[in-house]
Amino acid sequence: MTRLILATRNPGKITELRAILADAGLGHELVGTDAYPEIPDVKETGVTFAENALLKAHTLARATGLPAVADDSGLCVDVLGGAPGIFSARWSGTHGDDTANLELLLAQLSDISENHRAAHFACAAALALPDGTERVVEGHLSGTLRHVPAGTNGFGYDPILQPDGETRTCAQLSPEEKNAISHRGQAFRALVPVVRELLG
Repeated sequence: MTRLILATRNPGKITELRAILADAGLGHELVGTDAYPEIPDVKETGVTFAENALLKAHTLARATGLPAVADDSGLCVDVLGGAPGIFSARWSGTHGDDTANLELLLAQLSDISENHRAAHFACAAALALPDGTERVVEGHLSGTLRHVPAGTNGFGYDPILQPDGETRTCAQLSPEEKNAISHRGQAFRALVPVVRELLG
């Protein structure tokens, strides 16, 4: 059984990928970066989701000698030319301040009508091996941005993105419902054949 490291300290992400690997019949041991506390967090200096995911995955693979998975994701708003994009977590200037990020984005879109509020969550997931081998897959969840946040599940911009074909926002979906359609869930599921190909 191969040990696989996921570049996250978020237990929810680890649980999600573990379940996807198990459902696919892949018995690899998956751990997060907490298993290697001596490895510092990697700065996301890439200009695309794929570059950031690869940067984190390669850094971990080199540091541990193990296959590593990393992802990067964000919200892309059509009328803003794809922004906030890779800057989603720090759109307001402070990394990880979900409330400030959400309020700033809503203020920027306050005059934008319903038919121009299309947006999507994007996620790139990368697998890197210690020998430099790499693969990247992507997932998308398209929808429309609400004017007023709704729901208490999820995080980030979940309370304002209403997925296409849904009457609720991502933050009003149950975790199971969201995982079934989410950009990250799609990207992680797309990794399954890659893991099978490279790790068996």
